[in-house]
Amino acid sequence: MERDKPLSDLYQLYIAGKLQKKDFEGMIFQHLLDNFERFRLFNGDQDRWNDFISWLYPRYARAIDLYRDIGSSFDAYITGLVNSAAREYRFRETDRNITEYICWQARTEEVSLHESEPEYPENQKKISIPGDINPRQILFLLLKSYYFVSYEFVEKAATAIGMDINSVQSMIDELKKRRSEKEANILDLRERLHCQHYRCLAYQKRMHSAQPGTEYHEKMKLRFERATKRFYAMKKRLGGMRMSASNRMIADLLGIPRGTVDSGLFAIKNRLVSNHRAS
Repeated sequence: MERDKPLSDLYQLYIAGKLQKKDFEGMIFQHLLDNFERFRLFNGDQDRWNDFISWLYPRYARAIDLYRDIGSSFDAYITGLVNSAAREYRFRETDRNITEYICWQARTEEVSLHESEPEYPENQKKISIPGDINPRQILFLLLKSYYFVSYEFVEKAATAIGMDINSVQSMIDELKKRRSEKEANILDLRERLHCQHYRCLAYQKRMHSAQPGTEYHEKMKLRFERATKRFYAMKKRLGGMRMSASNRMIADLLGIPRGTVDSGLFAIKNRLVSNHRAS
């Protein structure tokens, strides 16, 4: 059979026009499959060798047209191509295994980023407001707790402080709108933080797989350090993002200085603590 001939003989038939290129490529493919033991690659793993030859096919198909007889036989030419390509294939294989590992690692590791606020049922207990707190302070407290109060409670509180229910509700609706915008920003930052966590794992794994002191190892080490620094900066930023209404937000909504809101809420806290101790 023609495929049993050495590759150099087959090449002579090809350039003489006695073999079509596709037939020649197929014979090279079969020759490499049949001579697995000769190359001694991949620690004797036949399946990996078969996968490698399939991956190599487009390369040696192009290499046929690049071959020039300048003292090295076509057999030696293909052997050199196989050995050099095997090094790249092993590197790609290692890199793929690393990618698969860090993908699962990123999925299984729990990264504590932000605790969600507790959900309160609609039939929550009515909040009692001490009578020694002035109407403005009640409004501050109401807006601070906007996410946890029902419409019925807002109506009762608005009546108690002499404000129109629609006016108070519009303020709460505005705070809920801002909350939705903040939720979208937090979700986006969480997704980007997850991707950054993935990058850190990738660089760390690649760094550990490389020989210490090599240029590749140092490059991965630098990338890992930079990625880790950015990861913790993003994590710190996410940790500082709160869903509750800030005193600054309430002050902007009411058109008053933030210090007024700070002092009003601080006074409420002191009175509640004093009343608790007295009782």
